[in-house]
Amino acid sequence: MELFSRADRTDDASLIAGFAIGDEAASTAFVRRFQDAVYGLALSVTREPGLAEDVSQEVFVRAWRAAGNYDPRRASVLTWLLTITRNAAIDAVRARRPTPVLADTLERLIGATLQSEEPERLALVALESRRAVERLRALPLEQARAVALAVLGGCTAAEVGQHEHIPLGTAKTRIRTGLRRLRDALKEESHG
Repeated sequence: MELFSRADRTDDASLIAGFAIGDEAASTAFVRRFQDAVYGLALSVTREPGLAEDVSQEVFVRAWRAAGNYDPRRASVLTWLLTITRNAAIDAVRARRPTPVLADTLERLIGATLQSEEPERLALVALESRRAVERLRALPLEQARAVALAVLGGCTAAEVGQHEHIPLGTAKTRIRTGLRRLRDALKEESHG
């Protein structure tokens, strides 16, 4: 009995072609050939074995859907599959990260980082955080959301664009304009 079937030895392009049309032997060989690399990358991004397993399953579903469009001139099968893996893992991590809610999130973040501080400092921080929330609420809603996602949520402009369903340029403009307005408001308060 052979240790590997003929499908396991088939070159990647043939495997992906069989995978695309749902050939059972090719699909099994495809998953076997790449499952360790996919899981390894998913685990390195998510840092959670259970989530990495879920991501790996999602990757092979996405790959199956996209296999008919695979172009060997653009990337190797492994590179193509690892790109899908990276994107799926990032999506999974983002889905688990809470979406910032402007006032509540700001208060929680500040409160959580300063629980061990003395009461006078906590009172000062609470006052400053209320002012920060008021400044943020003074912005147009779309700018406030973009700034909160970028600053509090740690999102890139591209991630803000995806989250808000807007083009990257619009996301950058909203973040930049919102931050400029906040800076101007701070300058007015310090001079007033």
